[in-house]
Parts: sequence; structure tokens; C-alpha cells
Amino acid sequence: MRVRSMRWPMALVLLMAAGSTTAAQVDQRTLRAGESELHVDVVDVADADRRAQLQGWLEEVAGATLTAFGRYPLRSARVRITQIDSNDESPVPWGQTLRRGEPSVLLFVRRDASLAELRADWTAIHELSHLFHPYMGGDGRWLSEGLASYYQNVLRARAGMLSADEAWRRLEAGFGRGRREDSQASLRELSRSHRGTMRVYWAGAAFWLEADIALRRDHASSLDEVLSRYSSCCLRGTGLVEPEAFLSRLDELSRSQVFSALYARYAPSREFPDLADTYRALGIAMRDDRLAFADGPAARLRRSIMAPPASRPAAP
Repeated sequence: MRVRSMRWPMALVLLMAAGSTTAAQVDQRTLRAGESELHVDVVDVADADRRAQLQGWLEEVAGATLTAFGRYPLRSARVRITQIDSNDESPVPWGQTLRRGEPSVLLFVRRDASLAELRADWTAIHELSHLFHPYMGGDGRWLSEGLASYYQNVLRARAGMLSADEAWRRLEAGFGRGRREDSQASLRELSRSHRGTMRVYWAGAAFWLEADIALRRDHASSLDEVLSRYSSCCLRGTGLVEPEAFLSRLDELSRSQVFSALYARYAPSREFPDLADTYRALGIAMRDDRLAFADGPAARLRRSIMAPPASRPAAP
């Protein structure tokens, strides 16, 4: 879910999502990748050029998710784009992923948002990234929002929407926001209570970054590969999967203890994780409050995360 100052009552969100296909004008298109489909509905937009623009924007964003493992994670899911009047500075003031019935991503787009603004925004890729994981309830909110926050930067870099260096800078900016949350509550407690949003999102992103590094460096694998296997065997668009059960299955699929070991460290933690070793493994250092990028073996690992699949260098 996108975190903005704007909050829409759930009943209103569900009402707008359900809509009425008889009363609303819906431009419907289907994007396909292998046997997976993403159905895209642009709702109540009279101007044909604007409908085409919104469809083209979403197709570009959806294409970025294919850099993970070449298909959409679910056999079928839906995206519903609705225009709204809003004073919010964001071109997409609200986004949410629903698990009731057909898995659906809802995107509420500012009516006057330009294509350039939409392409620069992270909300759509964040919400589409939620389709990579099962619903884990309140206890797993930090894992689900963390995965979407991690991938919103990684996938856009792979698709050329950001440079790799800029993606790392945006991740670090998020980690900085997470560090400033000082409630001293555990990550699990914050997740359950819907407090400490910045630590929930960005400690979660740090979890998945650490997992990705460990898989690439020590297990000749990657987060993409493990999630692809999970998608093939186990991922459902609806229903609750407990966080421990999800991570245990990822351990099995990766033939490792990467996920359960990180979970045991992260979930009860009352402070933001120390990423010094993580940055060292990536060849990243902080100099005068800015990221500096080194060459060498660490650079190969760093580049393997952000590179498009066809050009991805082997991790050391």
C-alpha cells in the first residue's frame, strides 16, 4: 500500500473498486507473459488519448515486474485505474492491493497527472510487487511492505526507469527514514499495530536485501529465483499464509536457512538493522552523507541485483 497523508475509508475503496461495469465506461486490456495474465481496466475516462496513455504507462510498469522472473507471479490478476481530483502532490495519491476474490491492484491517479509524472512515480510498481508474495496478515505486514519497497527500486532500475546508482540512493533514503523511527517497539509489534510505518517498510526492505545478497553470494541463487519457484508451486492470490510458513517454504526452495535465520533476528528487533556489513558486501560506503560506489568483486554483486536479466553479471 502506498503511504501518503491521504486515507480513504475501506468501504469507499471497495465500492470504487467493485464499480458497475454497466454504469462505468471501462477500457479493458490484457497483458500476457507466458501463461500468466494481467487484466488492466481504465475506468470512466472519456478521452481516448488519455485512456491509451494510462494503458501504456501501466504496460511499462508491468513490464518492469517481468525483470524478476519473466512472467507475472499469478496466473491471473487485475489492475484497476481510476482518475480522481486531488491536491496531493503525488500523481498516484493512493494505491492498494486487494485479496478479496480476484487479486486486484487499485491505482487512483490524479486527473491532471502528466505521463512524465506517472513514469517517475513508484506507487504502481510498489503495488504490483505485492503480487509476488502471499497475504501474511498483520504479523507479516513488515515482510510484505518491505518486499514491495525493495522491489519498487530494484525493478525500476532493471527496466531503465532509474539508474542503478539512483536506485541504491533511494533505498538508502528509505533506510534513513526507517532509522529515525525510535519507538523501541519490536518490528513484529509495530507490524501488528500499524505503527512505526517507516521502520516497518524499510526494515522490511533491508530484510529482503540481506536475503538477496546471501542467496547470490553463498547459494548460487537469488531472491528472484526463489520467489519464482514459490510462484510456481505455492503462490495463491487469496488466503492467509503465516509469515513463518512462507519463509520456511522459501528456505526449502532455496535449500538454505537464509530466510528463517534473518526472521529470527529481525522480527523481535527494537532497532533498525545495522547495514554496515551489507553495504560492505555491496561495495557501498557513506562519504559526507552520500553513497560512494567501489569497483571489484563487491561491485559485481551490487550490479547483479540491479542489472536487467540479459546483462546481469555473475555474483561472486
